[in-house]
Amino acid sequence: MNAAPTDYGEQEAAMRAYLADGERRAFTLDNRGPIRFAADGGLHPDILEAYWRCGFYVFEGVLGADELADIEADLKDILNRLPVRKGAAVDRQGRPALAAGNQATTLLWSRPLGDPAGGTDFANGRHPVKMFEPKAAAKAPEEIVYLILGSLQFSEAALRVYGHPRLLAVAAAVNGGDFVPFNEALFIKEPGLGASVAWHQDGITHWDSPSFDAGSHGFNFMAQLYGCTAANGVWVVPGSHLHGRADIRAMVTGRVRKGCSTPFR
Repeated sequence: MNAAPTDYGEQEAAMRAYLADGERRAFTLDNRGPIRFAADGGLHPDILEAYWRCGFYVFEGVLGADELADIEADLKDILNRLPVRKGAAVDRQGRPALAAGNQATTLLWSRPLGDPAGGTDFANGRHPVKMFEPKAAAKAPEEIVYLILGSLQFSEAALRVYGHPRLLAVAAAVNGGDFVPFNEALFIKEPGLGASVAWHQDGITHWDSPSFDAGSHGFNFMAQLYGCTAANGVWVVPGSHLHGRADIRAMVTGRVRKGCSTPFR
């Protein structure tokens, strides 16, 4: 959709400088490129080295144009079937809305450009600091769906990506062959509307484990249908997966500069 550029108000100049500096630094990490395998069939060791060093790796060109077209078609169908408003049983065309009969939490809502999780108890309180919330355009809806859980039930194309053999080979290289993929979701970030995801650590279960290490909390793949920029992408503090639980509130306010695990983002 066409939307007006986000207005950061008094923070506009500072935000633009922050984004530009973050993008510049990201390209110095040497942790991006296509999926490559070694002669023995395993994931190329240079990729594993960069992943364990930085805590994340940016794979490029994994999904072809035909795969992206399939995903886009399913995504458009999903968006067209969303409830006309929060709690509504029908979509904009009067049909039964997506997930209207689901017992599990499926659709998460937010004010446009808001941060619904920051500073709340959501997800065991792992988003302790609220992000800056730009002002949305006057014509924006009151609430938008920003996260769809259990998304594989709505998209065959997404299911195919979930079982992508090259991605599963990457997962096996990191986790070992005996692993279980789980917990799929769609993040929806339409221009001028998409919600923020506050700084957080994904893991919540193994902080006190005597065998804790940088891989204890696993990892996730995030496929970008339309690509990403410094403004709409996931930010990660490189190397932050190498340490234990972080005091994110103190890090954000500048009182400490200590790493954490999983990647702090």
